[in-house]
Amino acid sequence: MNGSTPIFSLLGCRRSQGIGLGQMLGSRSGSALLAVFWAIVVLSMAIGGWFVWLQERVKVHGEQARAAEALAMAYSGVAMALNPQVDRYSSLLTTEVAPNLGFRVQVEGEGGRLNIPFLLTGEDPRRIQFFKHWLEFVIGVSGNDIDRMVDCLLDYVDADNLPRLNGQEDRGEYHPANRMIMDLDELKRVAGVEALMQYPGWKDLLTMDSGGQMDLMEAPEEVLNILPGLSPADVMRWVQVRAGPDGVLHTQDDPKFTGMDQVRSAMGMDVKKWELLKHLATVNDRTVRIKSEGYSGKVVRQVQVVVRKGGGTPQIRSWIE
Repeated sequence: MNGSTPIFSLLGCRRSQGIGLGQMLGSRSGSALLAVFWAIVVLSMAIGGWFVWLQERVKVHGEQARAAEALAMAYSGVAMALNPQVDRYSSLLTTEVAPNLGFRVQVEGEGGRLNIPFLLTGEDPRRIQFFKHWLEFVIGVSGNDIDRMVDCLLDYVDADNLPRLNGQEDRGEYHPANRMIMDLDELKRVAGVEALMQYPGWKDLLTMDSGGQMDLMEAPEEVLNILPGLSPADVMRWVQVRAGPDGVLHTQDDPKFTGMDQVRSAMGMDVKKWELLKHLATVNDRTVRIKSEGYSGKVVRQVQVVVRKGGGTPQIRSWIE
């Protein structure tokens, strides 16, 4: 019929093949639904992955924010301790500005540590002898090693290239600086100091930044025992005096000495013994070590500053984060 095939013929043909129109439409609808379902699954997975990524980013940024807050709190603690009106006993050194956000600060006198430039400058026999006694009785270095260490240190800092009896100057790959040591890490470059390097915590016993002389209010008892002019009885009496009525050093009731004359009176020392001591000792060294710990939640950051206070603007000597 005009070359066309009647629709019923076409349908009849499809029936003969066992597939009806409804089945055709159902098949197409099922495929479409399956495609939609698959798209939903893929989209859900993508959204889920994006949500996990977002959570991780929020977590990372949250931790970074807390770290920044903790460091800012540590800085705030340092700023508080630098205030000339704030001493080591002040309640302001422990401050919580908000729940789980604040700082804790410890202030230590730097004068209780041996000052390396003070000991080596000028090759003063009294300072050198004190240094040797410290190496022997505090660090436990033997006699020959002591002479070797001290002579090498003096050769390292002096201006010439003439080695001392037990020292060492320019030789092979070893080259002394011929200037004063700049920091404690530089000590590792000096020949003959191996025995000191092996002592646990040796850095905590030394300083580059104090006023020089040992602060009698800060010096450990083992250091007091090697200071010239102090007998064991003198040391015992002084340890009791400086601790105050509560018997605990570095608490609010410690005596506040304003000068060495008051210290001499409190120690009951005669003139001869005092002459031996006064060249190596002082009181109220203005250099302090500030250890500030800032926290934000469980995140903690620390800053350590050595500073010379008093007499105007504080002088920062070192800063470690």
